[in-house]
Amino acid sequence: MSNRRSGNSGRRGRKKNTKRALIIFGVEIVVLLILLFIVWTLFGKMKVDKVGKVNLDEEVIAESVNTGVEENEQMTGYTNLALFGVDSREGDLDKNTRSDTIIIASINNENGEIRLASVYRDTYLNLSNDTYNKCNVAYAKGGPQQAISMLNMNLDMDITDFVTIGFGGLTDVIDELGGVDIVIEENEITHLNNYQSTMAEELGLKYTPVTQTGMQTLNGLQATAYCRIRYTAGDDFRRAERQRTVLMAILTKAKTISLPELEDVASKIFGETYTSLDLQDIIKLLGNITNYNVVSSDGFPTSSMRATGTIGKKGSCVVPEDLASNVKWLHEFLFDDTEYEVSPSVQEYSQKIAADTDEYIDR
Repeated sequence: MSNRRSGNSGRRGRKKNTKRALIIFGVEIVVLLILLFIVWTLFGKMKVDKVGKVNLDEEVIAESVNTGVEENEQMTGYTNLALFGVDSREGDLDKNTRSDTIIIASINNENGEIRLASVYRDTYLNLSNDTYNKCNVAYAKGGPQQAISMLNMNLDMDITDFVTIGFGGLTDVIDELGGVDIVIEENEITHLNNYQSTMAEELGLKYTPVTQTGMQTLNGLQATAYCRIRYTAGDDFRRAERQRTVLMAILTKAKTISLPELEDVASKIFGETYTSLDLQDIIKLLGNITNYNVVSSDGFPTSSMRATGTIGKKGSCVVPEDLASNVKWLHEFLFDDTEYEVSPSVQEYSQKIAADTDEYIDR
């Protein structure tokens, strides 16, 4: 695009200065908490390249950042990370699988407040190559690098790092933690058990049906199946909320157990995590997790500015009724920026999405 940056020296300087906050933040989101203990347990015994570390192309990522975003003063006090959850039967965490979970985690570097924003996987967006489809296609086509580029371009973000975990790894984490406490509703039980049955067959596991409602401790298979439920009121929007609920339940449980137990968790998901984070920096920051708290979570597009519709062969999509307005909302939600003005690129994508979807969306 004509407004893309070619240089990234400013990004590199800021990335270096904010790496400390970035990694501590990821730890608080528990996916990185587990990653840290993997490193702590195995560092010095295994080579770095066996930990699922990937070096993203900084120039490609830099060019995905829209003009003006990097200099936005309101955003400079925050660090952002992309969290991806994939449902891969073959164990592919790099690409060739759509990202069922897409979460932007943002930390206020001054006070430690963290906000989580789920980007609904079926959201109709620019895939970062001027083709438009469900946003989770970006990960399948180009792995985390394209998925991050997609988020930056459509949402006026400046994300440079990510963590990906497969659902098999999620199941292992929860089992090693001894389960997580979740409130189950009556309309969720049948779907939860159906997903359990399918997953148990695929993974060669036995499963225990959930038979009652209310607060209860779910094992790994049960909790992962709970994350996948989408056939209740709220559809995929409620599904994304369940994913954030389980994420926070894991964090709550992880904070209550001992280091040896966390090391057992680490051994279970070693090889099931894929990340761009630098392991040496992570090592230096171990144990520094108490200053950060998740204060809010929501989904994108926001409920008041989204629609659904079958967009030709692309199938059922979530449509931001006005992408530009949704991006303004997102920046207020993540960064408390009530005066944010979207970039010309987002305005362009917003007009294209409206032209592509207007005749199809349900009003």
